[in-house]
Amino acid sequence: QVRLVESGGGLVQPGGSLRLSCAASGFTFSSYLMRWYRQAPGKERELVAGITSAGDTTTYADSVKGRFTISRDNAKNTSYLQMNSLKQEDTAVYYCYARTWLYGRLDAYWGQGTPVTVSS
Repeated sequence: QVRLVESGGGLVQPGGSLRLSCAASGFTFSSYLMRWYRQAPGKERELVAGITSAGDTTTYADSVKGRFTISRDNAKNTSYLQMNSLKQEDTAVYYCYARTWLYGRLDAYWGQGTPVTVSS
């Protein structure tokens, strides 16, 4: 069974840090690009960060650049999102996403989401 299981969310004060994890199983993790999205109440889901299958290239939304770091450990089938200097505007449900092209078809999976609340 294909699974993306997220963990590490919770309540944190402004200026604090959290590390989100996304544990993958049921597919060849090293062949998939990974992304983190987030969705705040009443807002559209937005792309936060992405990383290539080999981990050699990363991209970030302007709103998190310099504060967040996406990474992956293909030996552990896990992607991470290190979040530093958190702001109230970062409050959202964070989702893990995996994608590749397999036999001419898009193959993609979503995690269940983990909530992050930044508040004093």
